[in-house]
Amino acid sequence: MTPPKGTLRLTTAQAIVRWLANQHMEIDGREMRVCGGGFGIFGHGNVTCLGEALYGARDTLPLYRGQNEQGMGFAAAGYARAWLRQRFMFCTASAGPGTMNLLTAAGLAHANRLPMLLLCGDGFVTRLPDPVLQQLENFGDPTLGVNDAFRPVVRYWDRITHPAQVIQSLPAALATLLDPADCGPAFIGLPQDVQGWAWDFPQAMFEKRVHRIRRTAPDEGEVADARAALLGAGRPMIIAGGGVQYSRATEELRSFAESHGIPVVETIAGRANLLADHPLNIGPIGVTGSDSANTIAAEADVILAVGTRLQDFTTGSWTAFAADARLVTINAARHDAGKHRALPVVGDARRGLEALGRGLDYTAPDGWTRKAQDLRRDWDAYVADNVKPGNRPDSYAQAIGVVNAHCHKRDRIVAAAGGLPAEVTANWRTLGIGTVDVEFGFSCMGYEISGAWGARIAQAEREPERETIVFIGDGSYMMMNSDLYSACLSRKKLIVLVLDNGGFAVIDKLQNNTGNESFNNLLSDCPTIPAPFAVDFEAHARAQGAMAETVANPAELAEAFGRARDGDRTHVIVMKVDPHEGWTTQGHAWWEVGTPEVTTSDRVRAAHAEQEAGRDRQRRGV
Repeated sequence: MTPPKGTLRLTTAQAIVRWLANQHMEIDGREMRVCGGGFGIFGHGNVTCLGEALYGARDTLPLYRGQNEQGMGFAAAGYARAWLRQRFMFCTASAGPGTMNLLTAAGLAHANRLPMLLLCGDGFVTRLPDPVLQQLENFGDPTLGVNDAFRPVVRYWDRITHPAQVIQSLPAALATLLDPADCGPAFIGLPQDVQGWAWDFPQAMFEKRVHRIRRTAPDEGEVADARAALLGAGRPMIIAGGGVQYSRATEELRSFAESHGIPVVETIAGRANLLADHPLNIGPIGVTGSDSANTIAAEADVILAVGTRLQDFTTGSWTAFAADARLVTINAARHDAGKHRALPVVGDARRGLEALGRGLDYTAPDGWTRKAQDLRRDWDAYVADNVKPGNRPDSYAQAIGVVNAHCHKRDRIVAAAGGLPAEVTANWRTLGIGTVDVEFGFSCMGYEISGAWGARIAQAEREPERETIVFIGDGSYMMMNSDLYSACLSRKKLIVLVLDNGGFAVIDKLQNNTGNESFNNLLSDCPTIPAPFAVDFEAHARAQGAMAETVANPAELAEAFGRARDGDRTHVIVMKVDPHEGWTTQGHAWWEVGTPEVTTSDRVRAAHAEQEAGRDRQRRGV
């Protein structure tokens, strides 16, 4: 049968792939596909139809073979973050457990506002073969399946039950992925029969299109209110979040701060908005912050929060600020801009800073700015001593200091979960703008290596000569390490530092700090482990194709890092660190955690009382 004029007869899967391949974005004067390709593990739910379509586009939409679907999602998140949300990757998984393995990765992308397209196998629309392999039957609702579990953790969800639906669904999904306010993962369920069904699609659907990421201009009235608040400030401060980088507004942030002499502090996601030696960079704020940033935060009377969702680690569970401090926000997302009775400026960070600065005749008092800078100098002295080898047991901080001293300013640093986000945030001195990826929006163990693999794919497209460096603890390594194999297979070099402290040491620290006994965190404190033994991380990494070596101390680490930097293969360096000593002890803000109100332990009772005392400073949203 001849297709009607102006149409192409394609399967649903073929139409999806062809459409994706024709969506473009102009980035730094260079036109590129918005979708950089994908990560895939095939099964019966996606190999026969979507796999056939992807094979035909293998040169335009490269498909990276994953080892674990969750790791694929982490890699897609790392890729999107490295591209500042201007590009994304898709993930495809089979029906059933393959798709369900992507749930955690979808949660990570949702929490971090990162674009990721999930193209996942589903059941059969006809239901003729039901129940099928890996189908979970809901007795009271036959339309409900495991893919419905994604609804709370994605920004867009659809199930294609007829080929024509993709005409509407694909643009809607892409609009979500590229929207600064609603950015997050998009899920499209692809029933196995519908994937292969054919339809006469209009040719116009597949015409090349160049997209732009929207820059929403702020409301003039909101800008005027924010400007008035700043004009009355005696002790102003800027909190710079990850949204500053996504808006590509780091230069505007620097210029605004310099024009008005306002101290700047950074969130975890906002690390690397300013260089470490910028005179107005007062350090990281919050629970994993610095004494310098937290001191001025407690005294500031007007706080301008740009591109941050004000997570509890930023706000010290809302104890970091003075009770009467005025909060002003610039954020593309209305949801984030209006938190805690802030004066919201809803709009793009770059346009918001430009509008706020236009005609703003204001400079922060010299004494305030000098005080902040003096505090930062004190903090720098503490960090310099903290990362110095030899004056305490081998630690995360010392390993961070070694890499900081020997890496290139444009190398990318990746860390997540456990104790390393705090140690990297506190001790890393930013050498290059936008070079730090500490995943703490979801604090997801296992992101480190997989996310770095995705970031390295992005770096290969932008700065191929630069390194991607991973800080990971032994606990996270054991949770997910198979993308070491992916990196080796795809020739995407990583430098991975496995810092072995014998278990989940940072949670052991939290356990002890709340009066509890060490239990089930360090291997040595697990009653169900009769005799812990040491994992040979070096041998394990070698078995996956990496170069690997074990070092005894920070001095040997420096030498090993030089070898890894000069090599052309993924390189793993293993070093033991002390699980109890060597933690960064300064810079912390109060953090709310649940503690037992009733206990037989005097230590737990005392810790509970101390925890509750900290609540007196907690901002109540008024």
